[in-house]
Formats: sequence, structure tokens, C-alpha cells
Amino acid sequence: MPHQEKPEFLTPVSEEPFPHPIFEETPKSHMLEPFIVLAKHKNLILWTVLAAAVVSAVISLLLPKAYTANAKILPPKESSSIASAMLGQLGPLLGAAAGKDLGLHDPNDVYVAMLHSRTVSDRMIDRFSLLNVYGKKLHVDARHKLDSEVEIISGRDNVISISVEDRDPQRATDMANAYVEELGRLTRTLAVTESGKRRLFFEQEMKTANDELAQAEDALKTTEESTGIIQLDSQARAMLQAYADLRASVSAKEVEIQAMKSFATKDNPDLIRAEQVLEALRAQLARFEKGRAGAQGSSPSDVSLARVPGVGLEYVRKLRAVKYRETLYELLTKQYEIARIDEAKESAVIQALDKAVVPEKRSWPPRVALVLVSTLLALMVIIPVVFLIEWGKKSSQDPQFTAHWDLLKFYLRGQHGRAK
Repeated sequence: MPHQEKPEFLTPVSEEPFPHPIFEETPKSHMLEPFIVLAKHKNLILWTVLAAAVVSAVISLLLPKAYTANAKILPPKESSSIASAMLGQLGPLLGAAAGKDLGLHDPNDVYVAMLHSRTVSDRMIDRFSLLNVYGKKLHVDARHKLDSEVEIISGRDNVISISVEDRDPQRATDMANAYVEELGRLTRTLAVTESGKRRLFFEQEMKTANDELAQAEDALKTTEESTGIIQLDSQARAMLQAYADLRASVSAKEVEIQAMKSFATKDNPDLIRAEQVLEALRAQLARFEKGRAGAQGSSPSDVSLARVPGVGLEYVRKLRAVKYRETLYELLTKQYEIARIDEAKESAVIQALDKAVVPEKRSWPPRVALVLVSTLLALMVIIPVVFLIEWGKKSSQDPQFTAHWDLLKFYLRGQHGRAK
């Protein structure tokens, strides 16, 4: 059979028909083309930037004014107390250890925390009626607003700066100075420093010793009435006084060690020495109470209490308790007075370095900065928009772009797979 040509309708079609032919690559753009685009749309750029500047200027004029008042306070510095000076006389090692263990490491942080405390904030809210000023109904909301308006910074120069921002310049000044007053009032009621903590401790111990002394005196009075004994011989009185002094010394040393443990480590040389002294005093007290075997009475401490006549034994014990309580009360009173003097010396130096004055210039809004920032942002936005507009115009007239765009839509619709 002669070769027959295939029908025209059986001619194979292309497996990947393209909607448009791919043209040659677009020539590279010139380096001056971006400047040409900017010059072409200069009116749009200028009007946009000008509008942003005008709008920002109007907004800055309409914003409420705020004023900031500044006050600076000089907190107490770390100084050696009277107790530390007494320890320093014992030797260089003990003096250095006392200065290290008894001193505050960073007292400024304590005062900054006190200024941010809820106690001070509530006093400021009530003092200046800030609930009405801030338009708040609850104290917790007024505290948050007050914290956002107040800035308290402790600088490296050991000075605490207090900045208060408010719409009323006079109220901002009064509030900044009031913070200084409230800090001074709070430090007089709280034991902030090491001396204050010692003063509070000895104050509580002194009250307890005073109550126990009153009870011992009542017990002695009852014994005198029941036994009829009002005096003892000289030896018994000497023994009684020596025993009372020794017992008081042991108790005072125990109180001193307890106070030191509240702020000193167990490796503190002064604490170790005090514990050693306490052990020696306790041993001597035990020997005094038991007496020495075969003692001839050469010393009151050599006589056992068991050898005191039975009639006066109860009286001796009651009188001994009174003497012990009196001596202990006197020792605690001296320690309390020393701590109180140290605390007064440290807290008295809290004073205003720079009192707040009425600010002459507003701190908000910064109008020039707002206008400049708004203008710059408008310029940064309009330039990409101009290039996008120009790119869109050129792309719509470029057949190369149209061909690629149609090819992209062709593949996105999935016609490539159906054609295969």
C-alpha cells in the first residue's frame, strides 16, 4: 500500500503550550533612573511630606502640656558606728571583720525601694488627692498611674534623683519635695540600717528584762513577808553579788551573740570569740553553783549554795534573781542607748541636696521632635510608594512582563498538568 500522509488533525500538539512567547531580556536600567523617578513625582513627595509636617504640628499643639520637677536627695553613707569602733579597738583583724559584716553593701537600693513602696504611694495619693487628679476610683489604679509619672534613679555619685511629671507645674514641684519628706518620715519609723536593727532588737529585749525584773521583785517581797528575813551576813551578800554578776554576764553575752547572728556569718571572728567567752563564763557559773570540794571559804565563789542556812536559802534565791535581773536590765539599757545614738547619727543625714523648683519649660510634648519624626516617616513611606507606582506603570506597558505574568497565572491554574 502506498504511503499515505497522516491527516492534519493527527499532528501532535506541544505538551506545554505557552500563552505568549518569551521575549528577550529587558535591557539594564541606567544609574540615573531612580533620580528621574523621584524628579517625576516630586510634587507628590513634597505635598505628602508637607501634609505630614502640618498634621503633626497641629497634633503637637493640641496635646496637653506636662511639666517635670526634679529633686535630689543625699542618703546616709556607710559609716562606722560606736559599736563598730569599740570592736575596732580590739585589733585590726576584728575591726576589719566588723566593718565588713556590719555595714550595708548598697543602701541606696533600700531607699529607692522605700520610695516605690505602697506606703509612700498611698500617702502621696491622699496628700494630693490624686484619685480626682487622675480620674481613678481605686487606689491600685492611681498607684499604677503615679508610678508611670514618677522616676526614681540611684546614680553612681551616691545621689538619688526623683522626677515627677504632671500637667500642673506647681503640683509636680510639691510632689517631688513631698517624696523627700515621706522618705525622712519612713526612715524614722523603720529599722533600715544595721544600727536600727540593733536598736529594735535591744529595745524588745529590754522590755522583756524589765517585765522579768518586776516579777522577781514581787517574788522577793512575798518571800520577805513569809520568812521575815530582810538581811544576810556580809559573806552571803558578797556571794550573792558575785553570783548575780556572773549570771548577768552570761545572759548579756547570750543576747549579744543572738544579736550578732542576725547579721553576721558563723565564720565571723568576733562571733567566734564571743562564743568562746560564753563557754568560759558558763563553766565558771557551774563551778560557782556547785562549789569547790573541801573549800575553806576563802572566796565567796568557793562556797556552795547548798551550805547556805536553810532558813535564808529561799530568800537568797529570790534576792539573787532580783540582782540578776537588775544587772541584766542595766547592760541591755546601755546597749540600747548605743544603738539608738548610732541610728540617730545615720538617719539624721538624710537631706535634700537639690529641692525641686517650679519648672519653667514643659517636658511634653516635644513639638519639634514630633514634627521632625513625622516628616521623616512620611518621606520614608512616600519614596517606596512612588517607585511602586512607577514600576506598575512600566510593567503594564512591557510585553515581557505581560508574558511572564500570563505564564505565572497559567501554572497557578494547573493547566500545565492537564495539558500533559
